[in-house]
Amino acid sequence: MKNTIAVLAVSSFLAFSACKKGEQTINSDTKETPQAEKFTVDSVKVSDSSKIADSLTVSFASKLLVFPTLKDKRLLDSIYFQNKGIKDFSKKGLQSYLDSDKNKYFKSVKSDSKDWISDISYAQNWYTNSHMNLVSNDNDYMHIGYVWSSYEGGAHDNYGFSERVFDLKNNKKLELKDITSMPKAKLEAMLMKNINKINSGTTDGNGEVKNSDMLLVEAIPATDNFYFDQKNLYFHYSPYEITAFAAGDIVIPVSWEELKGTLNTQFKERMKIK
Repeated sequence: MKNTIAVLAVSSFLAFSACKKGEQTINSDTKETPQAEKFTVDSVKVSDSSKIADSLTVSFASKLLVFPTLKDKRLLDSIYFQNKGIKDFSKKGLQSYLDSDKNKYFKSVKSDSKDWISDISYAQNWYTNSHMNLVSNDNDYMHIGYVWSSYEGGAHDNYGFSERVFDLKNNKKLELKDITSMPKAKLEAMLMKNINKINSGTTDGNGEVKNSDMLLVEAIPATDNFYFDQKNLYFHYSPYEITAFAAGDIVIPVSWEELKGTLNTQFKERMKIK
């Protein structure tokens, strides 16, 4: 009888243990794997004007992109490189920054104009604009285009462009060396060779003027102001950077074929360049 009770007790214990193990297996199978946050983008804007005097009105307009899912501070500092001193990268923080920047601009113009405002003989509208635009986000390479323009007296307004590509896998701004190992002198020779591939559209009395006819430099620098697509690497130059103001901004392409043999292996694989 004692043996029977002992056998039953052991059997019950094994059954209970098996049941517990089964429960543990079920629980582990149903455990959810944390999902990475989906990339999102938003923006903040400000647009306002102030009458400094009867003869002068100034306007301020700016747009910043907001990236709720990007947390790396070094990456964010690089994205907002034109906006020094940002501490809060949230939508609220960036909106507050723009409002403060606007007020500082109005205050500075008002303060600086005290000595010469009476010299303005006719009504003028001055302005400063700056905008960030998300151009693309392919293969975790995020391309942002920055454009600014301003007029504060003189013969014409001024404007310029910055192109930046960010590697979201490695939380950093992409450098030219991350794309190609081609020596600088060879790359600059290619830029000179390709300068007329995308003409600016400038014309004179005889028709369209070539970009090369308005060059101000003997060598075109391979700058960090670049971006790319499936076909080419593009270098973007603002007015006066390499050509006369009349030429506008200049974009020079260099094909992946021309860079063959010098492309970074990881970059080539991520962009699926053959």
